[in-house]
Amino acid sequence: MTDKRIEKVLEILTRTYGNNPWNWHTRQTPFQVLIGTVLSQRTRDEKTDEAAKALFARYSSPEMLAAAPVKEIARLIRSANYYNTKAQRIKEISKIILERHGGDTPDTISDLMGLPGVGRKTASCVLLYGFKKKALPVDTHVHRISNRIGLVTTQTAEQSEGELWKVIPEKYVIFYNELMVKHGQRVCKPISPQCPKCPIVQYCNYGIKREKLD
Repeated sequence: MTDKRIEKVLEILTRTYGNNPWNWHTRQTPFQVLIGTVLSQRTRDEKTDEAAKALFARYSSPEMLAAAPVKEIARLIRSANYYNTKAQRIKEISKIILERHGGDTPDTISDLMGLPGVGRKTASCVLLYGFKKKALPVDTHVHRISNRIGLVTTQTAEQSEGELWKVIPEKYVIFYNELMVKHGQRVCKPISPQCPKCPIVQYCNYGIKREKLD
């Protein structure tokens, strides 16, 4: 896909969905973004926000969560999948932040990935949403949509992140994850993408091929 076409795709998606985060947990403090993103793993957005709101209403800081009973954390985040495992991780993360980082949430990929249950995508989300730093969180959905549209041609999410850094215009980097997530939720769904109502169908490799077949 040409640079002009990529720019047009992102321009249309920004106009369609806006560039403000939809999810509650991505609009909080860096620490809360971190914990919220851990909660979001294998959990729907609405359930993530439900769990995050319940948790932070009671324990809003690493100091409070490090001292909280694991069973109580698990009870509060019960709407998230794997809540028992996540409760243990959240307590461990809070303790490490206090012990290694003086209570401050790390703001580098390497330090964030040193925390239990934090992979590259989660770390990138914290940089992006918590610290407003340029980052490209790429999960399986962002990887799928980026390839379906034709922005990249890759086999894994890790490969997609590397290639997206090369083609996404700098001014859109901080919004890219949000735009792909929103587009995936509303239109570009995994099994049945709704191409007839897609605002970028004329620029999308998949949409163009589908129109030709029809």
